[in-house]
Amino acid sequence: MDRIRVFSGAPWEKRYGYCRAIRAGNQVFTTGTAPIADDGSVFAPGDACAQARRCYEIIDRALRELGAGLRDVVRCRMYVTEISRCDEFGRAHAALFAEHPPCLTMVEVRSLIDPAMLVEIEVEAVVQAAG
Repeated sequence: MDRIRVFSGAPWEKRYGYCRAIRAGNQVFTTGTAPIADDGSVFAPGDACAQARRCYEIIDRALRELGAGLRDVVRCRMYVTEISRCDEFGRAHAALFAEHPPCLTMVEVRSLIDPAMLVEIEVEAVVQAAG
């Protein structure tokens, strides 16, 4: 089975040996995606909803490079540093997936790679075969 990989250029990809997303057949998997601004800084420090939206923007870009989109997502995992803010993270998720809800898991973690990051998201998608 062919595998197609896309990279975002994040410094950790080369350092730790991973890609942003990979397509294997009709399945697409993304790595944990953090809220990074275009300049490499943490996007919207302190704003849980904005950070989650940013993660999904980065994920959507990778999915599109692999012939998929948010409508193809079947599972999401959110790793959050403050579960008490679940409604803020959830609001960003619901805005994108209300019409086609995937499975969702939200888990509190002690910390992420940068203390200003409140959320990291990974998804799995299934792309319908052509024809």
